[in-house]
Amino acid sequence: MGAHPVLRYLRSERPDLRADVVAGLPGAISSVPDGMACAVLVGVNPIHGLYASFAGPVAGGLTSSTRLMVITTTTAASLAAGSALERVEPGDRPDALVLLTIIAGVVMVLAGIARLGRYTRFVSHSVMIGFLTGISANIFFGQIPDLTGAQASGEFPLAKALDVVLHPSRIDVASLLAGLTALGILFGLSRTRLRAVSALVALVVPTAIVMIVGADSVARVEDVGQIPRGVPLPHLPSLGLLSFSLVTGALAVAAIVLVQGSGVAEAAPNRDATVSNPNRDFIAQGVGNLAAGFFRGQPVGGSVGQTALNQAVGGRTRWAAIFSGLWMLVILAAFSGVVGLVAMPTLAAVLVFAAAGSLRPGELRTILRTGPTSQIAIVSTFFATLFLPVAAAVGIGVTLSLLLQLNQGAMDLKVVELKPAGDGRWIEHPAPEVLSSHQTIVLDVYGSLLYAGSRTLGVHLPDPAGAEAPAVVLRLRGRTAVGATFVKVLADYAAALHAVGGRLYLSGVDHGLAELLRRTDRVDVSGPVRVFEASELVGESTAKALNEAETWAVGHRGDVPDR
Repeated sequence: MGAHPVLRYLRSERPDLRADVVAGLPGAISSVPDGMACAVLVGVNPIHGLYASFAGPVAGGLTSSTRLMVITTTTAASLAAGSALERVEPGDRPDALVLLTIIAGVVMVLAGIARLGRYTRFVSHSVMIGFLTGISANIFFGQIPDLTGAQASGEFPLAKALDVVLHPSRIDVASLLAGLTALGILFGLSRTRLRAVSALVALVVPTAIVMIVGADSVARVEDVGQIPRGVPLPHLPSLGLLSFSLVTGALAVAAIVLVQGSGVAEAAPNRDATVSNPNRDFIAQGVGNLAAGFFRGQPVGGSVGQTALNQAVGGRTRWAAIFSGLWMLVILAAFSGVVGLVAMPTLAAVLVFAAAGSLRPGELRTILRTGPTSQIAIVSTFFATLFLPVAAAVGIGVTLSLLLQLNQGAMDLKVVELKPAGDGRWIEHPAPEVLSSHQTIVLDVYGSLLYAGSRTLGVHLPDPAGAEAPAVVLRLRGRTAVGATFVKVLADYAAALHAVGGRLYLSGVDHGLAELLRRTDRVDVSGPVRVFEASELVGESTAKALNEAETWAVGHRGDVPDR
């Protein structure tokens, strides 16, 4: 009798299990500074980042289809959460964070169930790079006050950074030295074997120095709030904090996490060559957020850095991510009391280093060289992220992606003339601007015929005005879905041909499209428009349409004298 399906699903071979237990420890250690730093971005006690670093990898690892994906705190999701909670009173922010995380988790689970994974491809690469670059810039500028120990004011991170620069007397020298020491350690260890623990070293060494020299002016984590000792217990959210801004913030977090998660899945393919399921990964990230929320954690998602580390240290199955969460639970039980002693400038240094490392100068150069459309997309999204709330920037980015998609589809449309070359072959020529009297022409179309593309088609079709009894064969092979705009353009062109005694023939028409045209009252397929459905033999219906069009043209040649 076989094993239970759940046991088969989670089962690992013993050698893999040992490797995954070992691989999980570096992930847990590196998650300590990462989780704390992400909580700083949200504006809450760093313990919430550590709680999420325990719950997210365990719950997400049990359900993801990308087996090495580590679902934990990310800077982008943290910044989005912080933006959503910006106007929440500090005392209510932890409970509001829990509610936001759970709402985001529900949205992600529903997105996966609704199979919305395919729609992530509609967010253009230019928009995503512009958004991520803006996120990196916000993180960098936003940490300048903590890095320097200066009090700063401003409505957005860049304004706060400028306030520090313009008032250098506010900088605390001890805090600045602690932050710069941490940055030096991070850069110094980044190319060594200690890279995986460099962030932890950057927290411990400067903090120890601060404690030894008695630099009381340097802020510590415990100044942000009391650090609970021991392991977290489940916690139900307070629905009294539910608001419109909280819901829109959760939607922004979900959008960011889902798109980033798709990128993580591409970068970490399964070792057995099975293809990742984006919808299942959506659900896994949603489950990770639900678990993080119920254990008082913050939003989590597929982490590029933690997943790369998981691969680098020898993770083999989903258990590597799960064990990183379980190791984090051990760290919380044994060392949670030490967390409060960490110097805040060192956390700022970790974030500044992460922001600098996430920049992609090569991709930025490539996008900026690919033309005005990509340039507009990346620059617009970057500045929207820099100066607007993250939820608004995400909305602008998604809208801009859709508009660029529609515009590109319309711009790429091309109409060509096909002339028979014998043996079922065709020669392609540029389409004429006007039709000639008593002549038959075959046209083919490249590009999208939805929305603006249909209107562009109407502009590029040869003008029948001035011609007498022209016949046009329009090849539509492969077009399975069209909209009302296309039907209108088709009806208008058929009417223009009919006005000069001409006729329109449609070839290669999909059966479903043919039925749609027959149902509509805009296109008279029994009169001035003739429809030839596609067959398995490519070009057969077009040849039939051309033959009938030429026969019709010959029959009507004498009806109207040539000009």
